[in-house]
Amino acid sequence: MRSIASSCALLLLIAAGRMSLAQASSQTETLVVNGRTGEATVVRLNGRTYVDIESLARIAGGSLAFQGNQVALSLPGSSATAPATSPDANNPAERTGMSREFREAAIETLAQMREWATTIANAMKYGYPISDDSAADYQAKAGTSLRQASASASTEADHNALALLTNEFQNVQSWSNELIEAKKNMATAKYAMSNDALRNEPLSQKIINCGHFLGAMLGSGDFKDDLSCH
Repeated sequence: MRSIASSCALLLLIAAGRMSLAQASSQTETLVVNGRTGEATVVRLNGRTYVDIESLARIAGGSLAFQGNQVALSLPGSSATAPATSPDANNPAERTGMSREFREAAIETLAQMREWATTIANAMKYGYPISDDSAADYQAKAGTSLRQASASASTEADHNALALLTNEFQNVQSWSNELIEAKKNMATAKYAMSNDALRNEPLSQKIINCGHFLGAMLGSGDFKDDLSCH
């Protein structure tokens, strides 16, 4: 690729009719102007290089105006068109904190787990029917959402947060299995007798506390750790 900077003195080919075929050669080449690339016809004559001014303006993102015998070419400064030197948002190695994509997916996973846990809890507390298939359906939805969050994880903070989110999923899964088994064995009367019986169970408390922590952490975008999620 031939790089021709916009700051060079590019001469316009005005008297093209004076050239002979033996003197000039032209071909389409790639121009790089302040980091912007494009195709343009380049003419070489007597050791000099000429570029169509309209192509130059187009590639550089500038403007061209004709006023009588005057040709006005405006080119943006190099700072406006040069490649950004700030961290690349698409390069995980240069990003810090949790990415927006992961946070959105993780928040959705958290919502799916809350719906799963709330449905199971209400079934226990109010005696609603709940089958293995119904519980498995909620689990599958939360699992699918968790896999999407995993696929969205790109930074170190994302992966650290994903580990805590996975722990929460596994705790909800264990808790759900225990309650379904208790319902099969007709051992759910204690949950109907007290509004706080289910909530005060150690695993239930762990899930609630971790859920609150994860919600706040994902909202802030900064990774933190908490024992409730281990």
